[in-house]
Amino acid sequence: MKTLLKLEEAAQFILSIVLFNQLPFAWWWFPALILVPDLSMLGYLINPKLGAYAYNLMHHKAFAIGIGILGLTLNNQPLLLTGILLFGHAAMDRMMGYGLKYTDDFGHTHLGRIGKNAAKPSDEARQSGMHRASSLSIS
Repeated sequence: MKTLLKLEEAAQFILSIVLFNQLPFAWWWFPALILVPDLSMLGYLINPKLGAYAYNLMHHKAFAIGIGILGLTLNNQPLLLTGILLFGHAAMDRMMGYGLKYTDDFGHTHLGRIGKNAAKPSDEARQSGMHRASSLSIS
């Protein structure tokens, strides 16, 4: 299932490239700007809650689609470009396993834990005792 979901995200990333190619911008704009949404992580310098809100807004596909539709409706190419880049970036991140953030910890995402705490069982699993079942071995 994980591979299937990553393929779906890859298809969405490719779609963002195809849509970008319909715009009148030079090709190098796409690779130059694709990582700009990660600047939203600067919110974590203030506190984890603000960081998560800023990050999630810039990585939410519905927000990206809304910006893109607004750009299309207003015939505003830079706004349309912004929507396409936000959408492509979110798909790229999800394809690599980076999800939307919970407010408790940067490494706690809707797709699971990332970074040094990736192997750490979720709070829900710890509370229910499920993490013990995953560490049992049958001899």
